[in-house]
Amino acid sequence: MKEMTAQALKPLLTDGAEIAFLDVREHGQYGEGHPFFSVHLPYSKIEVLAPKLMPCRAVRCVVMDDGDGVGARAAAVLEDLGYNNVAVLRGGAPAWAAAGYTLFKGVNVPSKAFGELVEHAFQTPAISAEELNSLQQLDEDLLVLDGRSSPEFRKMSLPRALSCPNAELGYRLPMLNSDPTTPIVVNCAGRTRSIIGAQTLSLLGVPNPVYALRNGSQGWRLAGFDLRHGVEPLPLPQPDPETLAAGSTKAAELREDYGLPVISGEQAQSWLSDPERTTYLFDVRSKQEYAEGHVAGARSAPGGQLVQATDEQLAVRNARILLCCDNGLRSATTAIWLTGMGHRVWLLDTATARTETREAVPVYPGLADSIDLAGLKTLVDAGALVLDASRGLDYRAGHIDGAVWTTRARVNSSLIGDPDGIVLTGRCPVLMAGVAAEIKSLTGQPPKT
Repeated sequence: MKEMTAQALKPLLTDGAEIAFLDVREHGQYGEGHPFFSVHLPYSKIEVLAPKLMPCRAVRCVVMDDGDGVGARAAAVLEDLGYNNVAVLRGGAPAWAAAGYTLFKGVNVPSKAFGELVEHAFQTPAISAEELNSLQQLDEDLLVLDGRSSPEFRKMSLPRALSCPNAELGYRLPMLNSDPTTPIVVNCAGRTRSIIGAQTLSLLGVPNPVYALRNGSQGWRLAGFDLRHGVEPLPLPQPDPETLAAGSTKAAELREDYGLPVISGEQAQSWLSDPERTTYLFDVRSKQEYAEGHVAGARSAPGGQLVQATDEQLAVRNARILLCCDNGLRSATTAIWLTGMGHRVWLLDTATARTETREAVPVYPGLADSIDLAGLKTLVDAGALVLDASRGLDYRAGHIDGAVWTTRARVNSSLIGDPDGIVLTGRCPVLMAGVAAEIKSLTGQPPKT
């Protein structure tokens, strides 16, 4: 297996060519510290996530583990998937740190760092939790828009806030507010999407006073104010024909002002089929709109989340990124921020592109040999080993009595013993598929699931 030192790898991350720096450790290890330009591709999910994150099999890949040998196992899987330029970082994350290079805690680090730069560059107006609460107590006329995704809004939200993911702010605002004097506050969980959302409305020329909620809902809770939990987001209002046309005009202005390049559907398909270069095609509309019909070959990546979590959607630095929507407004604003982050972005002329309604059906290899509850009881009563491949938190919340929690990296011959007596359970089919693949590689046969 080809190896590479941290000192040899570091300049490759900024040489302008395509490269995927892959952290194959599990989520907790990754969150405790990883290189700035690394992307999380856990070994437990590698077969499912790799084709999404790295559609071109010729891309340079460098795999990083915890210095525990998992990187070599992951590299072997990537090669089996057809990737032909794979190396392992010698010594893993500990070696990166020992070389004097920084490990950053948390997730979505590049996007969060970019948000701080945006706030500094544009001096984005902000409002504190105390100030917002005072205005709400005085029943002042204002609009609070939560720029996160719908699931995050359900988990927790501010009083009187409306769910409106960041890429939808300018697109839906005319349907949400007609008074140009109404103050608008954009919030998220922490800081980044509050800043980017507020600044998006500013670059669109919205006349209203616009503010980012300083430190988001976390700051709100730390200030002693209550959050709502389990609130169902209201359906996003649909723009009328006049609003769609105005948005199309604004999108054209943005393309001109920011020099955003446009390509045809034919050119896009040529790029997507290029075996030597990486091209991503993202539909930045809502998931519901995507499901109703989308450009052939496009993946759903709502624009606000794409900017917030680029490392969850693409792993290849210096790849070509194509964006599309309906009237061009959401793709243009998303492209502005992605370009600011250093990505190479083009806008797709959807009028020249073929559309489809078919969505890819997830395939989870190794999970076909399933049993019912009666069969499970029979095997357990006979002394079968029950493995649980759930996330750690889910396992602690509840599991079959006697089930052993495991991850793919923990699977070895001493754990599984007799392959005829293994039952694999779990709540996530992706995690289960990874463990099933590991068991099959060791025993020659998949487990019961």
